[in-house]
Amino acid sequence: MSITQQYLLDSHRARLHGEPEPPAPGRHDVGLVRELRDYRRFRAVIAERPAHGRLRHALARWLRPRALG
Repeated sequence: MSITQQYLLDSHRARLHGEPEPPAPGRHDVGLVRELRDYRRFRAVIAERPAHGRLRHALARWLRPRALG
């Protein structure tokens, strides 16, 4: 059973019992991603690391040619 089918079945059951319908699949995904981003930034600050730009900084360090000598 797909997610959409399960959602439709749950919505139908909720209507039959007079209960509120469940949220649509994917409705809260953007909020979840924002919360995850904020949590990771918070943990970086607590660990005394830069809160943003860490990936870009790491890639720049990795791609930057090293000086010989």
